[in-house]
Amino acid sequence: MTERLSAPFVIEQFFKAPRELVYAAFTQGEHLSHWMRPPGMVMTQCEVDAREGGSFHYGMRAEALPQAPAMWGKWSFRELKAPERIVVVVQFSDAAGGVTRHPMAPQWPLYTLSTTTLSEEAGGTRLHLEWRALDAGPVEEALFDSSHASMKMGWSGSMQLLAGYLAKIQTA
Repeated sequence: MTERLSAPFVIEQFFKAPRELVYAAFTQGEHLSHWMRPPGMVMTQCEVDAREGGSFHYGMRAEALPQAPAMWGKWSFRELKAPERIVVVVQFSDAAGGVTRHPMAPQWPLYTLSTTTLSEEAGGTRLHLEWRALDAGPVEEALFDSSHASMKMGWSGSMQLLAGYLAKIQTA
């Protein structure tokens, strides 16, 4: 059976860090817990089993609202080719890791596919991320495609957190 994929959301970022370290930042809980969130959010749970068929299950909440309920998400690792490629199926989840709908956008695709490619460049690493709706219906796909601008804002904030984190751990 052929998977149905939407038009890609694409973001690129250059990091002044070795490719192996950037790869580790995407696959190890000790790193993910420091940056994998939009600014203003705090990670409340981070469990990582970085192997093909494994997962990254996380919870996060608004930093300014410590009593607010956590939002849960999960990556299912489909392909890991260290240190150059990471392919994950992304979904919202519950605390137990079960697949759920987006808590604020019920028409969001149940599954999305994210492919991250890391390339060595002089002085660091170039990240190329493509994210697509996976096996989505027309309404879900339209919502995903119309959300690219807000996704760029969210991912740009996360990339800034990652750049700051990478700089910090390389000078520690």
